Amino acid sequence: MMGHRTLSREVMELHNQLLIADGHCDTILELIKTKRRLASPSIKGHVDLERLKKGNVRIQFFAAFIETIYKPYNSLGRVLELIDRFFQEVDLCREHISPGLTIRKIKKDLDMGKIIAVLGIEGGEALNGSTAVLRMLYRLGVRFIGLTWNQRNQLADGVGERFTGGGLTSFGIEVIKEMNELGMIIDLAHISEQGFWDVLKRSNAPVMVSHTNCYKLCNHPRNLTDKQIKALAMHDGIMGLSFVPEFLGSGNPGLEEFMNHLDHVAGLVGTEVIAIGSDFDGIDKTARQLTDCRCYPLITEKLMDRGYTKREIQGIMGENMLRFMKKILK
Repeated sequence: MMGHRTLSREVMELHNQLLIADGHCDTILELIKTKRRLASPSIKGHVDLERLKKGNVRIQFFAAFIETIYKPYNSLGRVLELIDRFFQEVDLCREHISPGLTIRKIKKDLDMGKIIAVLGIEGGEALNGSTAVLRMLYRLGVRFIGLTWNQRNQLADGVGERFTGGGLTSFGIEVIKEMNELGMIIDLAHISEQGFWDVLKRSNAPVMVSHTNCYKLCNHPRNLTDKQIKALAMHDGIMGLSFVPEFLGSGNPGLEEFMNHLDHVAGLVGTEVIAIGSDFDGIDKTARQLTDCRCYPLITEKLMDRGYTKREIQGIMGENMLRFMKKILK
C-alpha cells in the first residue's frame, strides 16, 4: 500500500494518536457479492477488520447501497437483507467492532478501543413512501440516510436528474422533519443541487455530504460548488472528501490531487467542515496511494507537510466528524 517507503517516526506518532473517521464505504454490498467476511483479509476489497486496525480507523460509516435492479418496488426488502448482513458481521467481530447507535454508547465504546460501525442507507427508495418505515429502520439501527442516489425517487431528484431543476418532494420534506426529530443524519451526497438547497432550508439540524469533492477543481456533477461548500459550513455541516478518481480530476489522480481539494476547502471556509468520505468498496478503480483503508497515515503525513496544525489534523481526520455526530445522534 505504501510501497517500500517507511513513514517517519514523527508522522506515525501523531497518526497513532488520531481518531480516524470515514463517512462512507459500500463494504456491506461488497461482502454479499464476494461472499467474504469482514474479519477475513481481502485481496480485492478495500475494507476489512485487519486493515481498519492498521489504518487506525475508529469510526466507519457503512452504507447499505440499493442496486438499481431492486428499485423501486423491492428496495425495502433488499435493504433489510443488507442490514441483516451488517449485523452478522458486527456480531462476528463484536470484540473489536460495535454498532454506533447512541452518542453515549459511541463514546463508551471508543474509550474501550472498539471501532464504531455506523449503519446507513444509500437511497430513500427503501422508505417505501412511509415515515413509519423510516421509524422502524431507526429501530433497526439505521442512523444516516442518503436521500437519493443519482436517480429521482419519492423524496427528491438525484444528481442524475439535475437538468430538470427538481428538488425535494412533499414526502421529502416530511422525511426531513422526521429525521430531525429522530436524530438521524441526513446525507446529501447524491442529491440534485436544488435538492441540496431545499434541505438546507428545511432541516433544523446540520447535514452531511458524505463523499464528494470540489467542483472548482473538478467539474464533476457530484462535486460541490464553492457556494454550496460555504452554505454547508455556515449550517455547521460536514463534507467528506472522497477518494473517487473521477471526483479528483482527469488522468490518473491520486493523493496530491486529494490534498489540493482539501486545501481548497480549507482556504474557502476553514478546516472544521472537512472530514473523510472514502467511498471504499464502491469504486472499481482507486486513486493513486489511496488504495484501501491503510492509506490514512499518508494523508496525515501530507497534512503535516502542508503546514496544518495538530488540532486541524485531528479535526480533519476524525474529530470533526465525531463532533458533528454529537450534534445529531441522541
